[in-house]
Amino acid sequence: MAVAFLDQEQSSQELDLEEITRKISFLDKWREIFSYHRLGTNNTTPQNREGSHVSVAKSEDGSGTPHPKRQGLLPSSGPCSTPKPSIISSKSSSFPISQAMATKLRQSLFGNTVYVFSCDWKKACFRFHDPFSDLAFALEVGKGGAQSIQMAVQGLIIKYLLFTREGKDCNFHSLCAISKQEQKQALAAALAGILWVAGEAEKAIICLVTEDTQVTSTPDYAGDNFTERLQLFEVLEKEATEKFIYDHLQCFSGEGSHGVILFLYSLIFSRTFERLQKDLDVSTIHLLQPNAGGFLCRQAVLNMVLTGRASPHVFNGCQNGKSQEILHGVPARSSIGYLQWGKQTSEDGLSQVGSMLKTPKFPIWLCNINGSYSVLFSTNRQLLADWKVEQRFDLHLYGGQPFQKKPARLTVDTHSHPWESDQREEEHGPGRRFSPVEMAIRTKWREATVNWNGTVPFF
Repeated sequence: MAVAFLDQEQSSQELDLEEITRKISFLDKWREIFSYHRLGTNNTTPQNREGSHVSVAKSEDGSGTPHPKRQGLLPSSGPCSTPKPSIISSKSSSFPISQAMATKLRQSLFGNTVYVFSCDWKKACFRFHDPFSDLAFALEVGKGGAQSIQMAVQGLIIKYLLFTREGKDCNFHSLCAISKQEQKQALAAALAGILWVAGEAEKAIICLVTEDTQVTSTPDYAGDNFTERLQLFEVLEKEATEKFIYDHLQCFSGEGSHGVILFLYSLIFSRTFERLQKDLDVSTIHLLQPNAGGFLCRQAVLNMVLTGRASPHVFNGCQNGKSQEILHGVPARSSIGYLQWGKQTSEDGLSQVGSMLKTPKFPIWLCNINGSYSVLFSTNRQLLADWKVEQRFDLHLYGGQPFQKKPARLTVDTHSHPWESDQREEEHGPGRRFSPVEMAIRTKWREATVNWNGTVPFF
């Protein structure tokens, strides 16, 4: 392949030495990738573009040396295939994505224009469990970096179903009794609410896929046959945003829709690149980080879903970093909260969650337990408003694991007496005290005891 390429170049006008060097470097990069996958240059059988794309990730030591990660060779009809064009049923003003916008989007996500989403991201969408079941309110959650966004949206879905719907009781039974129609309404309301807050209640931008390709691939921009076909719809009212998403819900919930990616694109465009740049700081310059051939969300993405602002940190307000630079935390009380436990802790204490996230407006928390995400919630809205309610209460836990057929019910006791603690620990066993979920709960309610009510602790 390299010989053919140089022969072709030699037959054209003579190139200067710098241009030849650039071309050879470009070929060497792809030769390394082909060698990694044992794909010889004699193999002339064309592969499906979407299925055979290779994602390149930086080494963990930050050296910048590319390490190709195999994403698999899948047929075009597989789960990572290119999504079908959206059936657009709206007259809202819209415009196609431009080369500059696609470049800026890729840089905001990955820090460059070469990386593309891995297969687990492409397969991720917002799909519910069966209606009228113990998990009727819950999304099916996969593995990989998209899981954190799915679970964050799950928290906003629960908020809508428990505390926002008119004429509905705020109890656990109401969550299990919802129909398919109510599932659609809940998802549309949650997604629209997130985008509207990110757009600072001025407008929302919703991305859909069309047939026409607006952006071309270049040596400096790796196309994915998806981003290049985006059409951006501008909606100027919250109710209209919810209706638009409801009318096009299949674009976010259908199999093969790339629904989570489409929502993340919409979130970034709703926030705008200008606001995004102001939200971030020197500690975070792009939103995703490479991990084992895929990509994980940085805290800024989760905070953008929870609060509308892409704050890179979980502490309150702003703090000075080691070099006295200003680091951005969460400036105001969030709608739903955030708790974490595990490897996220750091020596400088910047990873300690502040009260703005620990004490949200609604008793719902996205939990990061050693990098796995779940949702804790109470059906009692007074939990965070009345200290008497906080003495003993139930929290429901949904983690999205395949084995979980219904949410776990945890009884939290924050008012136990010191002389009772030894007896309680003997009753529940030492392993129970050190359950990561319980430790995350104790970051909010110190010294609380947690009863799993017969469920085997997981996480």
